Amino acid sequence: MACLSWILERAMEGKDGQVFWWIAPVYPQAKIAFRRLKRGLPQDVYVANESELTITLLNGAVIAFKTAEKPDNLYGEDVYACVVDEATRAREESWFAIRSTLTATRGPIRIIGNVKGRRNWAYRLARRAENGEKEWHYAKLTAFDAIEAGIVESAEIEQARFQLPESVFRELYLAEPSDDGGNPFGQAAIHNCIGELSHLPVTVYGIDLAKSIDWTVMVGLDEHGSVCEFERYQLPWEETVAYIIRKVGITPAIVDSTGVGDPIVERLQRDLPHVEGFHFSSSSKQKLMEGLAVAIQSGEVVYPEGPIVSELDSFAFEYTRTGVKYSAPEGLHDDCVMALALAVHGRSVAPGVGVW
Repeated sequence: MACLSWILERAMEGKDGQVFWWIAPVYPQAKIAFRRLKRGLPQDVYVANESELTITLLNGAVIAFKTAEKPDNLYGEDVYACVVDEATRAREESWFAIRSTLTATRGPIRIIGNVKGRRNWAYRLARRAENGEKEWHYAKLTAFDAIEAGIVESAEIEQARFQLPESVFRELYLAEPSDDGGNPFGQAAIHNCIGELSHLPVTVYGIDLAKSIDWTVMVGLDEHGSVCEFERYQLPWEETVAYIIRKVGITPAIVDSTGVGDPIVERLQRDLPHVEGFHFSSSSKQKLMEGLAVAIQSGEVVYPEGPIVSELDSFAFEYTRTGVKYSAPEGLHDDCVMALALAVHGRSVAPGVGVW
């Protein structure tokens, strides 16, 4: 209802002939929103076309209710604002088409819906928005927000918790995606390790250097394996080197030395006595991820809410002909996961840090 109000407001501010879209996965869902908006408007302020599912306002602006079933049908229009409803159930090709229609108009968009696993475009886009994608905002509402607002009763929610499988309940009522089976750490274990940022000194750093549009991430662990420093930034290489030198000092650090990282590590080693490079290959990355998985599943590492948890949640593995491939889904980052894994690895190899 909030998004129906939002798209109506955008259309009321529009001009004659401008088009505003409501996109749903299938026709019956588009018709639900169409009927609800009609019921909420006085009959003398719009003209409805039942066959095309459009509402034309007095200013000539048109709100069209469409489906994501046939992506090719969504190309060609200039759209001035859009809502994508139940986005996790809509086809990704439709998102490509919708995004292109907003290019010329720079129209705003709201993407909403229930959570449905992790292997869909809406989940990936939500993680990017949650982690600071420019000009995007992420929000989550749960059943407990509805209880607090007086929309539903807590007894009804508890009954649903009792009657539904836990994974289904957590998705539909708590907006927590289920484990699609491809996460090497386990969702429950990931969330069991969430805690406050430690205030103890750093005993070892893990540093993943930026590549292309990625981030440079520094994770510092204290003597107990808790994250006590977390930095995520994008700077020119000279500034990155200078900042790491100032920050690390004599503290042991494991730094990604893959590709462009190799000369950076050599440069750091001139000034920092306890920096070691770590070269990522398929086999070394597998061992690194297995070490992080053991630390998370045994509760021997603690990290705060935020980008680290988001990346751990979306991280995945798959079996290939040449072995196990570990990576973030396409379009998402894994810099925080890599930095955390390097720091965990550093606890077992860095001098003076100790082992578990």
